[in-house]
Amino acid sequence: FLFFLHSAHIQANLEDDLVKEALKTGVDLRQYSKQVEAELQRIEQASIKDYIKESQNIALLHNQITACDSILERMEGMLSGFQSDLSSISSEIQTLQQQSVSMNVRLKNRQAVRSHLSQLVDELVVPGAMISTILESPVTEQEFLEQLHELNNKINFAKELSFRETLACSDIQDIVDRLKLKAVSKIREFILQKIYSFRKPMTNYQIPQNTLLKYRFFYQFLLANERTVAKEIRDEYVDTMSKIYYSYFKSYSGRLLKVQYEEVADKDDLMGVEDTAKKDILLKCFFSKPSLKSRNTIFTLGQRGAILSPTELEGPILVPHTAQRGDSRYPYETLFRSQHYALLDNGCREYLFLSDFFMVAGNSALDLFNSIMGKTLSMFLKSMSTYVSDCYDSIAIFLCIHIIFRFRAITTKRNIPALDKYWEAVLELLWPRFELILEMNIHSIRNTDPQKLGVLDTRPHYITRRYAEFSSAIVSINQTFPNERTNALLGQLQIEVENFVLKMAAEFPSRRDQLIFLINNYDMMLSVLMERAADDSKEVEGFQQLLLARTQEFIEEILSPPFGGMIAFVKEAEALMEKGQLDRLKNEEARITQLVRGFSSTWKQSVESMSQDVMRSFTNFKNGTSIIQGALTQLIQYYHGFHKVLNQPTFRSLAVRSELINLHHLMVEVKKHKPNF
Repeated sequence: FLFFLHSAHIQANLEDDLVKEALKTGVDLRQYSKQVEAELQRIEQASIKDYIKESQNIALLHNQITACDSILERMEGMLSGFQSDLSSISSEIQTLQQQSVSMNVRLKNRQAVRSHLSQLVDELVVPGAMISTILESPVTEQEFLEQLHELNNKINFAKELSFRETLACSDIQDIVDRLKLKAVSKIREFILQKIYSFRKPMTNYQIPQNTLLKYRFFYQFLLANERTVAKEIRDEYVDTMSKIYYSYFKSYSGRLLKVQYEEVADKDDLMGVEDTAKKDILLKCFFSKPSLKSRNTIFTLGQRGAILSPTELEGPILVPHTAQRGDSRYPYETLFRSQHYALLDNGCREYLFLSDFFMVAGNSALDLFNSIMGKTLSMFLKSMSTYVSDCYDSIAIFLCIHIIFRFRAITTKRNIPALDKYWEAVLELLWPRFELILEMNIHSIRNTDPQKLGVLDTRPHYITRRYAEFSSAIVSINQTFPNERTNALLGQLQIEVENFVLKMAAEFPSRRDQLIFLINNYDMMLSVLMERAADDSKEVEGFQQLLLARTQEFIEEILSPPFGGMIAFVKEAEALMEKGQLDRLKNEEARITQLVRGFSSTWKQSVESMSQDVMRSFTNFKNGTSIIQGALTQLIQYYHGFHKVLNQPTFRSLAVRSELINLHHLMVEVKKHKPNF
């Protein structure tokens, strides 16, 4: 074992770098070992000398290290003390933290209790200022209103506490009740005094109403705390205002009727009634010389339609005594507008006041409004029913209907539903009467006997003029709010008028006079309608077609006497040309010659005579001019056709063709005969 150990040690030494270097250089190891040992001894001796030389420094270092050891020992003791102190401080901090948390919880609990208690105490305490203000200050003072709000809050709070059976509530209940009774008494006296002031003659009740609105909280206080008094005030207001409105509108309506036209339409004022039926009335009017201001139109709209314009519709209401002083008279629709605009204005204001002051809405507001205005509205409907049942002025009725349409739109825009049922009731009165009057007019025209209408005349008939004025009036009014019921009745009326015109025309012996009568009447009705109705209305389009057809027939009628031979030849020749049989007329040379020479010699005189005759026959110069122009244009077309026929191979050899008037020359000459107005 030792052998192997020495072998391993030897092997390790051999691997040493110095040993490897010595073996390579061939150095003697014994000698080298001695040399190394001597070197080590020398180094040891030198080191000992160095230690001896530095002995004082080493001793000083030793002393310093010893001193440091003592200092570090003291510091270790101090740090140990600090550590023990810190551990005790940490436990104290934890204790303080626990105490702080506990104190914070107690503080929060006390603050929560204090807030509830302070609020309770504040609500329970009745300040002296409140007592003195409620007892002594006038209700109109702002301070009274403020303290009343506070008192209302305390009353509500006391009620809430009483439900919780809070004992502190009994301490203030007595004084709160006494203050409430005093406040209710003062408020009741104030509001009733304002309501009674409405009853004074010539009082503008809107002023005290506005005052009440400033103190609307008074009624709210009464409603919450003394419903009996609140009901008393509400009933007193309803009774007072109901009487005021009824009295005002009854008086105003009665005074309005005094400035209505003295002459109004009666059952004889129908379109189909002949003028002779009212001779006695006309004689009476003639001898009594009524003022033009007191005459009303029956079938003519005139300026009556202006009542529907926004400026007049919402204009100031009529003042009857002022109108009487000026001897002014008005149609029924003007009085109706004034009466109902006053109703609309007062009704809207009253509804808003009731909703605001009495704090009602929906059906409750409508019921309260009807309890005030119901008597007045019933009076309106009753008087209107009486008037309408004997009214024969259909234009007035129709204007009243459209006044209601517009007033209903105004209340809808203002979001005031209070008068909606009244508007419907008025329309239910007016519509049947309007339809009845229209049906009476329709029957009157249908039953008219042309032979009882006096001397025949080709000029426009007074019945058609009545229809034209009336129809244009109704159509123009109906354009804003179209109504199918009205259109249907107007359609029936138009049919009857067209039939009447045809019956009247049949009374004339000659077709020419019949056409003149028809054209004059159609033209007059069309002219009147186009002044007010739209160009595309059914009435306008219908009469335009009738006028055009009769005008064309009349042109043929007036061209026939002077130029009938030529016209007949042209029509016959054109018909044969279409069939390719024009040769059948080649033996008509004598007829053609007579036609050519006759036209050349007489056409100027014939055109002049025709023009004068036409202008004498038609009341409307513009219409007469149009007919002459149409006749001359038709004449040129016929003569052009005459030229065209004679230019055919069948007639080219005729010598008389050279006597034909040049077509351009004829057109120039014809233009000279066109009348200018």
